[in-house]
Amino acid sequence: MAEGTNWEDNRPDSSGNGSAGAPVRDALFDRVPPHDDDAEMAVLGGMLMSKDAIGEVSQMIDEADFYQPKHQTIYDAIITLFSASQPVDVVLVANKLLADGDLDKVGGADYLHSLVASVPTAANATYYAEIVHQRAVLRNVIAAGTKIAQLGYSAEGSQAEDVVNLAQAEVYEMSVGKVRQDYTAIGPVVHDALEQLDQLQQGLVNKGVPTGFRDIDDVTQGLQPGQMIVVAGRPAMGKSTLGIDFARAAALHHGLTSIVFSLEMSKVELAQRIISAETNIPLVALRRADDDNLTPERWTTLNNFWDKMRNAPLFIDDSPNMSLMEIRAKCRRLKQTNDLKLVVIDYLQLMTSGKHVESRQQEVSEFSRALKLLAKELEVPVVALSQLNRGPEMRNDKKPQLSDLRESGSIEQDADVVFLVHRPDFYDKEDRPGEADIIMAKHRNGPTETFHLAFLGATSKFKDMPQDYNANQGV
Repeated sequence: MAEGTNWEDNRPDSSGNGSAGAPVRDALFDRVPPHDDDAEMAVLGGMLMSKDAIGEVSQMIDEADFYQPKHQTIYDAIITLFSASQPVDVVLVANKLLADGDLDKVGGADYLHSLVASVPTAANATYYAEIVHQRAVLRNVIAAGTKIAQLGYSAEGSQAEDVVNLAQAEVYEMSVGKVRQDYTAIGPVVHDALEQLDQLQQGLVNKGVPTGFRDIDDVTQGLQPGQMIVVAGRPAMGKSTLGIDFARAAALHHGLTSIVFSLEMSKVELAQRIISAETNIPLVALRRADDDNLTPERWTTLNNFWDKMRNAPLFIDDSPNMSLMEIRAKCRRLKQTNDLKLVVIDYLQLMTSGKHVESRQQEVSEFSRALKLLAKELEVPVVALSQLNRGPEMRNDKKPQLSDLRESGSIEQDADVVFLVHRPDFYDKEDRPGEADIIMAKHRNGPTETFHLAFLGATSKFKDMPQDYNANQGV
């Protein structure tokens, strides 16, 4: 990457007389790398003027995209304040730089004021950020080219095919913008694992994002960062309800920032479900909203609930035709600004890519893989709701199986945990009415299990069964 490249050193030795700096090499490597100081200043000036500009710019570029070291330092200070949900302006950034001992290095407070003065409005910050990013890409191209040239000069006895393979890997890494993950000896890795175990035992580390269900949390130790969790079921079986239950438990009962992307229901519908589940006021009462259903007592309950919800870290997005790119950008922004802990997507088959694909199965496969990578990148559990095909309805017991996942076998492959929602009374009202089986059909890091929950359709939620519940007695 451009960040770690020294443009003056590490050049191939001249192949002629051994003297440094042959004319051809000088012309090729000793030029000033592509950059635009004015664009860098305009980006920083816009960020100092507008918090919205910070959120937009931070999704487009990072610290390494700036050529000038002082601009990298200023950008880092702005992002640090922004990520801590603190206000950002010239004075606060100057104080931050002063506290870090970097204010003089960047030219003092006067230079920060000159950045703001260099742009009339913050509205064009993203335009300037694109210029900065493009120059950074060109520098990365030069860095990759220089490294490939070094590979060729230093190959000597190596197989040409091996050198070509290394060169291709270098270009691929540059094109996708990934940072190489260095290898690590097993010793330090085991040490870190044991250290984590010790902290878990002492209660110094949270086990995972709680689901709100006793038995599920006991088996999974909570939804783990980096995991993709699939909740699947036939239509009207309750998969959306279970996904919302997970988000409610995390955000409303444990204060963990969560977001629900709803491609099926509107914000108002989701809010009604959440209100009903939290207050135990039947959903039908909220929808009818007449005097018989909304009594003074229930209004008191609703007002108390509003006080509780006022600052709850639960976000809802019901944007139509949601694309994967939008979801990733919004999740990254929430991770940066609100320390996002849980993502729920309702549901997988309704997502669009906005591009032409050979088949719907291929498209869903891409979504599945991308959501798994998003979970790893942001280090949060991503809960993806998914439809099942008609397989369960063809069986006598109507129980769903892992193979029933609709449109893509890669969902099964990518998921760390798969929950299948099954309600016997959906098919036969006399068969265990009000009960549900949450079948853990896949658990990458532990045993599979079937969890028995109560389904309270009137208030749109699942609930733990009593501790002494015995599944064999429920008929």
